[in-house]
Amino acid sequence: MPGTRSGHMIEAPDTTAQWLREEEQARSRLATAGSLDGRSDAASAAESLDGLTIVRRMLTGEIPQAAMCETLGYVLIEADHGRALFQGHPHDAFMNPHATVHGGWAATLLDSAMGCAARTVLPAGRAYTTMDLTVRFIRAVSKKITVLRAEGTVVHAGRRAIVAEGRLFGPDGSLYAVSSCSCITLPSGA
Repeated sequence: MPGTRSGHMIEAPDTTAQWLREEEQARSRLATAGSLDGRSDAASAAESLDGLTIVRRMLTGEIPQAAMCETLGYVLIEADHGRALFQGHPHDAFMNPHATVHGGWAATLLDSAMGCAARTVLPAGRAYTTMDLTVRFIRAVSKKITVLRAEGTVVHAGRRAIVAEGRLFGPDGSLYAVSSCSCITLPSGA
């Protein structure tokens, strides 16, 4: 397994540095897109564009990412058909009284990754919303963790529902949570 030595996790400074460079590139594309006040652009784009095109335009900054990304400090890093990858930083503001990251932050990051993956399989004129979300936490996210990624992957795409799985992991390969969700599909603008 990458990132292990004799079965124990090791530090991955090269991976962390690479992740931070990729995030900087993603954020610079968003900055060049100007104001993020045009969030309705994604909703109106769904009328005429398929989901993968919308998500790719989010990656280039042509369409703003969700406001929640700004609020909770995470960003879309990459996406393809049936897959989306987000990266976030578990800041002190997200810590609970036990000095670990509140589960809601991790759940939101996973929900975004799985939801965005679901969006990539939608045809033009269709939207989605999360119907259910299950998160299983494997280990606590402590103050020592500076960056995490959430990857969402579609495992079933039907006309009415999409099912996705998610993983929350660190640069050393440590798995922090796994999740699944069901998304209902609906007409754009509904």
